[in-house]
Amino acid sequence: MIALLVLLSLLFLWTVVSDRLARWSITAPITFAAAGVLLSGQDHPVVPLDVDTHTFQRAIELVLAVMLFTDATEAREYARLRGPVGEGRLLGIALPASLLLATLAGALVFPGRSWWLLAVAALVVMPMDLAPVLMILRDERVPLRVRAALNIEGGFNDGLISPLFVFCVANMVSAEGDTFGDLLLNALKGAVYAAIIGSVLGFLASQVVRRALESGWAKPASLRMAGLALPFLTYAASVLVEGNGFVAAFVAGLWYANTVSVIGSDSLTLVEDVSHLLALAAWYAFGALAAEAFADGIALQVLAYAILVLTVARFVPVMVSLTGTDFTRPERVAIGWLGPRGVTSIVFAVLASIQLPKEEADFVVNVTAATVLLSVVLHGVSAEPVARWFARHPQPEERVPPLGPGR
Repeated sequence: MIALLVLLSLLFLWTVVSDRLARWSITAPITFAAAGVLLSGQDHPVVPLDVDTHTFQRAIELVLAVMLFTDATEAREYARLRGPVGEGRLLGIALPASLLLATLAGALVFPGRSWWLLAVAALVVMPMDLAPVLMILRDERVPLRVRAALNIEGGFNDGLISPLFVFCVANMVSAEGDTFGDLLLNALKGAVYAAIIGSVLGFLASQVVRRALESGWAKPASLRMAGLALPFLTYAASVLVEGNGFVAAFVAGLWYANTVSVIGSDSLTLVEDVSHLLALAAWYAFGALAAEAFADGIALQVLAYAILVLTVARFVPVMVSLTGTDFTRPERVAIGWLGPRGVTSIVFAVLASIQLPKEEADFVVNVTAATVLLSVVLHGVSAEPVARWFARHPQPEERVPPLGPGR
């Protein structure tokens, strides 16, 4: 109860001074992470935070499920309105290459670590989250196709990475006697069950909501509750049949996006607000974990790894994958640089810290904390200069289709 009281008080205080703090580049994630460090990250915390519980694990999984659902709905709707903006290359070429480079960077910086652990670390630190630089998506000085590419990539990449993360963690904690083939089969079964459940529930929900609106049974405002209930429903149903709850929520979001174009984007306002609120709670937990991870300072190896995954592992694959497209060189550079890490990495790190043995869990938390903290600083500071540069150097006319009538 004390933790809830503190979080809600902090949320209220931040909201009433948010614009003032924004002028100093102090965002909500930074505020809540700092609060986690100060209130729950000390030897004698004001607000004790016990992450090693089944309840906390389920809560953090629900946070990710809701985020994946909202990301899928927003990204698909944005893609429908804007048309192709290189997301196929970013997700099909740049993302796998980035994961590979991040794993190789881990092998270079941390020789002797198992390949499974390095793969888990790569899957944790590479998902992109635009929350720390949300102003970029709203800044009209930045070319629209750059913002569209970042928005769509950010919406889809965590949904694609989540089943790989679950599989790699399962390989590390598998019981003796479980073969790689058994684990792969279980992972595929879980993904298939989840895809079926997410598709069925997402499709049915979209049809029911449409019929309810067309028949006058409900108003758009009341249908916001349906959008909020769906990610929790699909996650629970998938877990019940031993499916991957993350995949189910993501797939349901893709189907439910078809409804948004009919009942209006306001129908997602409630679930988006809840998603943002849950994300802030994750940032608070991250602050507490980061304080514990860096109680004795940050190792140079960890810092070097964070720099590599934020630069080389992201920048090179993006530049290569977008070569030959309509993007200008400055636009490709901007997309390659603006790949901030955030709450998705935090949630994955918390889940890894709960499920992995202590030594491996500490390793994942350390590299994640360093990567996210460095990303918040570097990307937060550079976002405004990037926008100013584009304002002084207008790019050629964009080839992104305009919104159609009535959209």
